[in-house]
Amino acid sequence: MSSTSRRYRRTACTSLALVLPLAALAACGGGSGGASADAGSGTGTISVWAHQGQKSEDTALQNAVKSFNSSQSRIKVELKLVPGNDYTKTITATDASQLPDVMEFDGPTMANFVYNKKLAAIDSYVSAKTLSNATDASKAQGEIDGKHYGLGMYDSGLGVYGNKKLLDAAGVKYPTGLSDDWTADQFTAALKALKAKDPDGKVVDFQENNGLATEWGTYGFSPIVWSAGGSLLKDGKAEGALDAPAVVSAMKTFQSWKTYTDPNTDGNAFAKGRVALSWVGHWMYPAYSKALGSDLVVLPLPDFGNGPKSGQGSWAWGIGAGTKNAKAAGAFLDYLMNDTNVTAMTTANGAPPATKTALAASPLYKAGGPLQLFADQLAKPCGDSDITRSCVAVTRPVTAGYPTVTAKFSDALNSIYGGADPKSALAKAARSIDQDFSDNAGYKIP
Repeated sequence: MSSTSRRYRRTACTSLALVLPLAALAACGGGSGGASADAGSGTGTISVWAHQGQKSEDTALQNAVKSFNSSQSRIKVELKLVPGNDYTKTITATDASQLPDVMEFDGPTMANFVYNKKLAAIDSYVSAKTLSNATDASKAQGEIDGKHYGLGMYDSGLGVYGNKKLLDAAGVKYPTGLSDDWTADQFTAALKALKAKDPDGKVVDFQENNGLATEWGTYGFSPIVWSAGGSLLKDGKAEGALDAPAVVSAMKTFQSWKTYTDPNTDGNAFAKGRVALSWVGHWMYPAYSKALGSDLVVLPLPDFGNGPKSGQGSWAWGIGAGTKNAKAAGAFLDYLMNDTNVTAMTTANGAPPATKTALAASPLYKAGGPLQLFADQLAKPCGDSDITRSCVAVTRPVTAGYPTVTAKFSDALNSIYGGADPKSALAKAARSIDQDFSDNAGYKIP
């Protein structure tokens, strides 16, 4: 696995589809709804589980735990790091009664863990200040029916990185922000202009090295569906939303871009200057900035008619439903979400902070910062259902059936990219999703 792919798994939620068999998560318990945690005394020892990520991330979390333990004497946190590749499988395979008081989870897995009674609502246990300081996009990922089950220290951003030198040489005019985004046709025209100046005609990178039949496929390219006015799910159904005519047309356009694409087998197509454009997220900024310096520009994804859209969401924190000390768990979450800890973590991994105060102060994401675009996108959240032209950052469907949604969509995307008929591939995916939801009573969470 390349370093690029590993980095994506850590910061933008790929562990769900990459390492966990679909049936293991989607049908792991006969789940009938959420659960309530015992409040407890608010004192004593609590257990915390987290995924083992980059060394810098691990250090930031370990320092936060040490600082919390030394800051007071009422609560002691015992931290356990679980290898990232095994983390979601470990949570899934562990009985709710054996899970920790506080646990990290990959954003799209949340609804399934609530469905299987492994996460409890946190609203009664974290402070109002903590909840109000969370960005709207972060809260959208962690909310079900008005209750919050998770909050993140960081979020994610998606866009197109451009090589200014190569774009200028080809006479390509490019967006400066959300207000003058490319249309899909303009993006196609840019690819054609770049191809005319490129020896092999390969001018864009879609991170094929991460695989499209994976969570990268869903995270990276479901914005095409949303920007076309469609949805992965609408009112609990995929048919009519995922396979809508406008989505089929948009996917035909995406399919036509393959001829301009560098397969990026070495993970360095953009950094080495082989291509002028790279469709990827915030996590590549450090490497790209180092390679290109002042020639690096950050652009929104193209608009397919319903406005430019971006994925969002990442790892988050919640309270185990089996805890006997939710008050203490909430106190630790309050501490974890303070500016010092959020800033330390996002400095370690380069992700956009998921709290309002830390985001506003971030050198990368604040107004005028090099990654302001990602902050601007997150400031216009859609949630997972009300995907209008005016919003940008869309939450992947908050449903216990998400494993089916992402598996079927990414398979269809990969097939389309490989030459399959978009209409047939999307219709097949939609039927499969709807059948699974029908078989599982819509994965309703009371």
